Amino acid sequence: MLARLGTVSAAAESLGVHRATVNRHIDTLETVLRAKLFQRHARGYTLTESGQEMLDVVGRADEMFSDLAGRHHGRSETLSGNLIVTALPGIASLLTPALREFHLAHPQINIEFAASSNLAKLEYGEAHIAFRAGPKPNMPDYVVKLFKRICFGLYAGRRYVELNGHPAAGALANHNFVGSIEPSSRLPFAQWMKTHVSDRNLSLKTTDQQVTISAVRDGIGLGFLSENDVSGDPDFVEILPSAQDWSVAIWQVTHIDLHRTEKVQQFLKHIRYLDSRA
Repeated sequence: MLARLGTVSAAAESLGVHRATVNRHIDTLETVLRAKLFQRHARGYTLTESGQEMLDVVGRADEMFSDLAGRHHGRSETLSGNLIVTALPGIASLLTPALREFHLAHPQINIEFAASSNLAKLEYGEAHIAFRAGPKPNMPDYVVKLFKRICFGLYAGRRYVELNGHPAAGALANHNFVGSIEPSSRLPFAQWMKTHVSDRNLSLKTTDQQVTISAVRDGIGLGFLSENDVSGDPDFVEILPSAQDWSVAIWQVTHIDLHRTEKVQQFLKHIRYLDSRA
């Protein structure tokens, strides 16, 4: 509370205790941990690096105690607070149905969806649930489950086909492409692109999947898109069908400290339910 409010008097008032009690507890913590948790200055208190690390731990513990209290006062009806979900932008559409159902069931919970390629540090409370692509995460204290595999295929935009004809699977050398042929690319279809596409055929270089989708749709060239990107969309024409070799695993990741909290379990239940209906 001192970290949140910045002054001893405000923390004491919020907690319903005397200022001396707050000071005594801070002194005791710093003595036991042998580290300064706060920098004291004329305007109040700010956290040191050690203090920030402790606040990260305290934040997780606070959520666990709040969850325990909620279970004793009506379980899911009393769920509140925040739920932070992070994932790559390209898989947002796979998660928004579950987010919608979760919101309808628990409107008092504030949901934040962070669409980013940056890996949230779950151990520091940066997210409650993360959906990550690629190799299975192996961080200690992470609970990891395969969410699904996303398969990619080669597609053209309908505009491209109207101007250039339907590209034959065995005669792609004279067609334009969108994407990347960089050796460092970790995309599942990267090797195919490096083998079959030259610089002169690459009409637009990009590693961003959202840019690729827009460019293929607008007829700039052929590109690899996921089944989810093109499902039911008449603007895309299949050139090479999706395959297991051109697939990427999406992992559902939680931190063990928060995995069993009621709000995380409730959200995961919505994920499992929608996945069973897919």
